[in-house]
Amino acid sequence: MRYAELRHPRRAVALVAGGVLAVGAGVGLVACASDGSGKSDRPAAESAAGPQVKVVDPYIPQPVKGGMAAGYLVLQNDGGTADRLVSVTTDIAPSATLHQTVDNRMQQVEAIDIPAHGKGVLGRGGAHIMFEETTRPLKKGDTVDVTLTFEKSAPITVRVPVLGIAERPGDAGAAGGTTGSAGQPGATTEDHTGHGG
Repeated sequence: MRYAELRHPRRAVALVAGGVLAVGAGVGLVACASDGSGKSDRPAAESAAGPQVKVVDPYIPQPVKGGMAAGYLVLQNDGGTADRLVSVTTDIAPSATLHQTVDNRMQQVEAIDIPAHGKGVLGRGGAHIMFEETTRPLKKGDTVDVTLTFEKSAPITVRVPVLGIAERPGDAGAAGGTTGSAGQPGATTEDHTGHGG
């Protein structure tokens, strides 16, 4: 009986030690869950809880005059958390700001909301990106690299095509994606002359 009493503590120590090793191995697995490719190996339910933003149908209409251009796109969020577009940078202009049409007037805004399982639409007659003091003329067929910075998601750099003045992505002869995603056909070209922000 006494021999049995001496054996149980040793067994308990061994089990505790094994438990520590198992927990340590689990920590190692969690730390190695990402391979650095930008894709997460987390379960789909956990990943879907955060914002999952992608850019759809980006384009810049060929400006009517030099020095200023407008950019349009759709920010599609397939995740379960809302996000916001907070800033834009590009090498073609020292100033790239976010604007919204309010009461037929253009006003600068701090951010563009992107709802969970929804879209933040930057389209003609609504929200848009304003490129001011452009460093080179933009014409149909050009492309512009634009970096979008978000409140929660990692920045996204997208190559934006310059289309004809009245074109939309998906129009015959135009670069880009689905017709009408970033503006309805037939909308007039916005005039940003004298735009005061």
